[in-house]
Amino acid sequence: MLYLTLAEGFEETEAIASLDVIRRAKLDIKTVGVGGEYITGAHGVTVKADITADEIDKDAAEGVVLPGGMPGTLNLQKSAQVKELIEHCAANGKLIAAICAAPMIIGDMGLLDGRRAVCFPGYEENLVGAIEADDYVVIDGNYITARGGGVTLEFGAAIVNYISKSDAGNKVLRQMQKR
Repeated sequence: MLYLTLAEGFEETEAIASLDVIRRAKLDIKTVGVGGEYITGAHGVTVKADITADEIDKDAAEGVVLPGGMPGTLNLQKSAQVKELIEHCAANGKLIAAICAAPMIIGDMGLLDGRRAVCFPGYEENLVGAIEADDYVVIDGNYITARGGGVTLEFGAAIVNYISKSDAGNKVLRQMQKR
């Protein structure tokens, strides 16, 4: 099970477009409301989460997806449940995917030390110990980071490719662009 975390002020495009790509690939993913069942994004879009943070089953976790946005990233960073899920995934070699400002969460936790990573411009100082890359989406081991909303579909495809151990994410994107 993948868990896509949502906290008040999340970036809607990064969360919903990633979720859409992952669900089109028929992977198991649940949205997680941090602080409640209904979470409102940075641009006023309210989403009903599949579960709340209290219902996370860490043992079933294949990975965690962290959308950016402000103050959503800061609200995720404050959540003990989100940090516990990230720590569990890190300790067990599970996927940790973060986009936009959200890589700062895992950077501040020291999990990017020696890894290639990217984030939204202006948050680089939070990529503690990371090797800053020039790419839009970066995969380093079980970590995927991405710059921001403009590459969300590619971010979602990278997650699908990683979990499926195939080209399934790229196939989803090609299917979305058929004429």
